Amino acid sequence: MNLRSLPDRKPFLTAALALLALAALAAVAISAEPRAKELFGARKLPAVAPAQSFGFYSKGCFTGGVALPMDGPTWEVMRPSRNRRWGHPAMIALIEKLSRDAVADGWPGLLVGDVSQPRGGPMMTGHASHQIGLDADIWLTPMPKRPLTIAQRETISATLMVDEKTHLVKDALWTPAHTRLLKRAASYPEVERILVNPGIKKKLCDTVTGDRSWLRKIRPFWGHDYHFHMRIGCQPGSPFCKGQEATPDDDGCGKPLAWWFTEEPWRPNKNPDAPKARDLMTMANLPKQCQDVVNAPDAPSLEAVTYHGGGAAVAVAEPQPIEPAETISSGNAAIPAAASAFAPTPKIGIPLPRPRPGN
Repeated sequence: MNLRSLPDRKPFLTAALALLALAALAAVAISAEPRAKELFGARKLPAVAPAQSFGFYSKGCFTGGVALPMDGPTWEVMRPSRNRRWGHPAMIALIEKLSRDAVADGWPGLLVGDVSQPRGGPMMTGHASHQIGLDADIWLTPMPKRPLTIAQRETISATLMVDEKTHLVKDALWTPAHTRLLKRAASYPEVERILVNPGIKKKLCDTVTGDRSWLRKIRPFWGHDYHFHMRIGCQPGSPFCKGQEATPDDDGCGKPLAWWFTEEPWRPNKNPDAPKARDLMTMANLPKQCQDVVNAPDAPSLEAVTYHGGGAAVAVAEPQPIEPAETISSGNAAIPAAASAFAPTPKIGIPLPRPRPGN
């Protein structure tokens, strides 16, 4: 080594060290930026503004949310401590309607799982979607005759309808009432998709006779073995809501369903430790309007924004304007590819068979 050349390299070494220091400072700044799930999870009441959804089901937020009452004549809210009984007024009204119609069809009443947080956004735990107030989980366990206590709602387990080894429905548990419940939910024009376990989809494909047109809305997906996920489309008054393609016109009982009963969908995740999208999202990853949503004033009280039927509850306060944005920023640059919620709006109907997501 030529020691005499070292002084000539000093400026380059100094510059390199400076760049490394700047990179380290940038990394610290990024890691210190609050996660969107923490900001949205901290808000206990909705934003005071007209009902509007911003962004995509797995990357967005909403204003003007209303709460489903904890108890109704034909429903009960489960896991109340999560504070996820909020949704766009159209969704909450539909849950109430489904509960009444289902009882008329012979279902004892709905046990309602997660809908959304008061302002939507990513959740501290659980779902990748449910962010814009247009998703709701309904248990496949019927409402019991006696009202559940708060403690029971927090701890009681739902009935698993599918055998984990065969991926088929447990025949001893499935009843015609389950089929009628799903058919009723699919009958509403605003419902675009109902996500169920592939075994449940197969059970319907194998047993439904007569009109099968509603089966196109029943889409197989991982999980969903004790509940179904009801999703409605973007609602009027939400120009910045990003929808999905329509489901195919057929009943979905052909080759796409057969794929779920091969080994491929159930192979172990090659990267199980990859971070989940909700754990990485910052406000920069959400639509620009969501910064205003999370900072907007609270509704005056829980009662003021609880839905009681016959029209949506509204907060009696002057709404703060949410500035429209020309585009919805994806903020993908610093996000690992495994964080699938950051992907662009899918070009295909969801969920169709495709590689298993890492999160």
